[in-house]
Amino acid sequence: MPTQSLGALKRAMEEADTYEEWKQAALAHDERSGAVRWKREERSSRYGYARVRRRLDRLRELRAADDPHELLFYLNEGIHGNMDGIGKPAMYSEAKFGTKELIDAYVRELDDAIEQIAATSDDVIPFADKLDFFRRASHCYGRSALMLSGGGSLGPFHLGVTKALFEQDLVPTVLSGSSAGSFVAGVLGTHTDEELAALLHDETMIYFSPAPVGQRMTIEDVQETLERLIPDMTFQEAFERTGRSINISIAPSRLHQASRLLNAITSPNVFIREAVLASCAIPGIFPPVMLMARDAQGGRKPYLPASRWVDGSVSDDLPAKRLARLYGVNHFMTSMINPLVLWSVRDSDWDGGIVSRVWDIYQRASKELLRATYPTAMNAVRNIYPVNMAVRMWYGVVTQDYTADINIIPRQRLWSPGMLLSILSEDQTRQLVKEGERSTWPRIAMIRNCTRISRTLDRILDNFELEHTNRFGHVHAGAHLTPSGHANA
Repeated sequence: MPTQSLGALKRAMEEADTYEEWKQAALAHDERSGAVRWKREERSSRYGYARVRRRLDRLRELRAADDPHELLFYLNEGIHGNMDGIGKPAMYSEAKFGTKELIDAYVRELDDAIEQIAATSDDVIPFADKLDFFRRASHCYGRSALMLSGGGSLGPFHLGVTKALFEQDLVPTVLSGSSAGSFVAGVLGTHTDEELAALLHDETMIYFSPAPVGQRMTIEDVQETLERLIPDMTFQEAFERTGRSINISIAPSRLHQASRLLNAITSPNVFIREAVLASCAIPGIFPPVMLMARDAQGGRKPYLPASRWVDGSVSDDLPAKRLARLYGVNHFMTSMINPLVLWSVRDSDWDGGIVSRVWDIYQRASKELLRATYPTAMNAVRNIYPVNMAVRMWYGVVTQDYTADINIIPRQRLWSPGMLLSILSEDQTRQLVKEGERSTWPRIAMIRNCTRISRTLDRILDNFELEHTNRFGHVHAGAHLTPSGHANA
């Protein structure tokens, strides 16, 4: 492979059927292009390489000295996810695979240091001191979330994204979805890892309906798929079963109501199927949906019976602020397939210089202008139904923020309008799934590095909290267990 031209290697990456095939082609491309030399060279104006080197050397010294107290003191000075720019998307844009070897080495060393503290005997560092450290470190460091956008029949793209992440054990425990994304979030949040391993390799699970190909999707088609693939359980039941915190965006069908983010914290007894159905209820296409909840006797009853709900993507397609507040999320990944905004979203690692900065300024200014004119526009049509609803939804769509720390975007930005609400063929569905996988593979190295420490902290803290409960029979004073999986003060 190293003897191939750069063009041939690029085509090999674009046409790869597995992550390993893509990775080998990407590594060969880096060898051929000279990007390997860039990865080996520590110096770069894009990050604080000198400080990263000093911290790496210090960590190695402390670990080799086998002095847990001094190592713990050093770690208590702060663990930061984007220290000196090591997590910036630009650091992953120079090479096809990975980033600076110094960054990789530092992340691995920090991860090993955290593991070393966890493994230290209680006789050396008391259990209570270690538990306190991991509680504080996990809270301060934060965690990642995956947000799945709306997208109609293009939803299988999300399945490809999550399949690629699942195969690398990189699916976050905090997930959100709206419209088509809510369906995939519902599947992920209600099945165990063993079940997902079978589902994601069984392509029959991704077909929306046995209805004729090309026919417009009906609400019955959506319901059939939900009943087939999402167990009839509540958000709380799903969290207790899988440990994944799924969040589904819904929008009100009437004016003067606020959108909601349904999950095991805000609406634990709500059934997931109705939540997904509501989030998929495209206004004017599908009827609004009434939510259902489990009552004290285990039966089903209406939840907010006077309210009906529609497509969540019109109000909160990517609910980053709400996820940050509920779960301490400070690092966001998005799988973006919403055709209404896809054309305007740029890759997070694209550095277009002055063009990029002007585009960002233009977008921010345009959204602020639209937000300022919203009250006037709504006042003009407040009594004209359904124009008032259409205006509110249009403003909701165009003023949202559709970018994250890591954006997974299909290579094809424009899609046939007739395809967006149609029953897809098996071939079309497989192509979308494969596009999701191929769009995710170039992000895997960045995702692994940027989430490694938070995943380690969360795993260790979960184990420590369980041990604490087993030892003392209660959670520490002033704390409560939440669907983020941790005891938070």
